[in-house]
Amino acid sequence: MPRTRVLGGYAAAGSWLDGLAAGAKVACLLLLSLAAMAAPGWEGLALLGVALLALLASCRLPLGRLLLALRPATVLLVLSLLANGLVVDGSFDLGLMGGVGLRWAGLARAGMAVCRIVLMVGLVLVMTSTTSTSSLSRSLVRGLSPLGRLGLPVGDVAMVVVVALRFIPEVEEEFALIVRAQRARGVRFDQGGPACRLRAYAAVMIPLVVALFRRSDELAQALRDRCYASGSGQPWRQGETWGARERLSLATSLALLVAAIVLPALS
Repeated sequence: MPRTRVLGGYAAAGSWLDGLAAGAKVACLLLLSLAAMAAPGWEGLALLGVALLALLASCRLPLGRLLLALRPATVLLVLSLLANGLVVDGSFDLGLMGGVGLRWAGLARAGMAVCRIVLMVGLVLVMTSTTSTSSLSRSLVRGLSPLGRLGLPVGDVAMVVVVALRFIPEVEEEFALIVRAQRARGVRFDQGGPACRLRAYAAVMIPLVVALFRRSDELAQALRDRCYASGSGQPWRQGETWGARERLSLATSLALLVAAIVLPALS
């Protein structure tokens, strides 16, 4: 099964979002993420969920990719459910063992927290699947350009962002390659207790760190060969054109933000 990269996973699919300006997509992501966090009730979260499903369908992203993208957040989701729904002082609605039980109000809060996380992961998945890392970096640098007057090296920030985003899939591929190699040598990662499994993964982390340092040296040498110097970031400051689609997308995101906050008060 192919691994899903939430970041650094751009693959042009010819959807309408591919041609949208990266700055507009970042602004829409911020507005919709704010809506997911500020929505006070289930009505607003349901509205945002429908919008997310529509985005996934229009971008030809299967729902399975969202489920795979949520796998790294599984522990966080489970902890959120337990922290909100589990009580140990006997004031439970459903008893489990002794004074330990579940409270329905806590589970409802946990459900809302989980929905917020799912929405934000889905929105990030949509944006990174339809936006190249270079476009995303240029958009970030344009947003930071006013800070250049205060001495911020905007061009260097752009280079750091590009390298960081592009190293995410590199690290993932290198990790998977080393795991397969260690399994072929007889290392078992699914046997024994937690301490035993951590020791087994030490056989992965050491060569992974060495490989990453080697790639970093190769990248630094390539930059030196191309005479890269600090502050040479003018290509990142090229502007982008906003048309009717960008303005409509921004207006729609703003409307969803307002609706997600206002809907519970109207019901």
